[in-house]
Amino acid sequence: MHRSKLPLTVWFWAAHLMATHSNGMSALQFASQLGITYKTAWLLAQKLRRSMIDPRREPLEGVVEVDQAEIPFRADNSFFDPAKSGKILIAGAVEVIDRATNQAKPRRKQAKYLDTRSGRIRLAAIPDNSAASIEAFVRANVKPGTTLLTDGHRSYPGLADYRHDPRTVGKMAGHVVLPWIHRVFALMKRWGLGTYHGLRRKHVDTYLNEFVFRYNRRFYRHVSFETILGLASHHHPTSYWDIVGRDNPRKGVPTVRRQPRRRRTATGMQQDGSSLPRNSRARTASGVPLLKR
Repeated sequence: MHRSKLPLTVWFWAAHLMATHSNGMSALQFASQLGITYKTAWLLAQKLRRSMIDPRREPLEGVVEVDQAEIPFRADNSFFDPAKSGKILIAGAVEVIDRATNQAKPRRKQAKYLDTRSGRIRLAAIPDNSAASIEAFVRANVKPGTTLLTDGHRSYPGLADYRHDPRTVGKMAGHVVLPWIHRVFALMKRWGLGTYHGLRRKHVDTYLNEFVFRYNRRFYRHVSFETILGLASHHHPTSYWDIVGRDNPRKGVPTVRRQPRRRRTATGMQQDGSSLPRNSRARTASGVPLLKR
């Protein structure tokens, strides 16, 4: 909301719609619901997505399934065809919770995790399938000492401070041995295609953060609005130029005003400085009011 020209009610309505809507809302839907332009709605949605991640969140622990997947992305504004689109490599992790104890309870290696449910998740785009990329994702999102359920990729044995429990997939379908992380990937792909008609590579991390926020609070959607407002207070303001990744061409250029700025007060519109006592104002040679120090 920093230096925003939008009314506060528009910000609150946008945060409420994005946080509580079951499938999320695109910028086109925002523009229609809030009565604003598409460009304003796009910037509003991008700022809200960047507020959905908790900078102080706890890492995943207990038993965690980890895997990688590819999702399609749009390259332009033409008709989106998943068969002809590019691919983005995504790494994901999900906690495996025992239904009986409602906790992540490690078992002996190669044991089956039956009667479980999914807990918190983490998603991030990675540049490749190398050991460095996968290890960086795991160390950033999973607590050391956690049991990792993986597909036996050669990158995981390098994580010596984790308990590795590989599951060889072979000719078997991946969702059979790692059901929860593949369910997360399937929901995320369908969400991206259904709500946004394909994600873009440049802003894919912000969309993943939105999906993580929505999935981790799927049972508490009624309080998500309060949560997003609380998380936003812990973030620094993000400008349009920070989002698009370009330098502000007007940064450092002094603003030349054709006439003095006027503000709305209790007594009507007044020029800046006109409400100050006469003895507390001074004037420059050009006649512009100057506050005394």
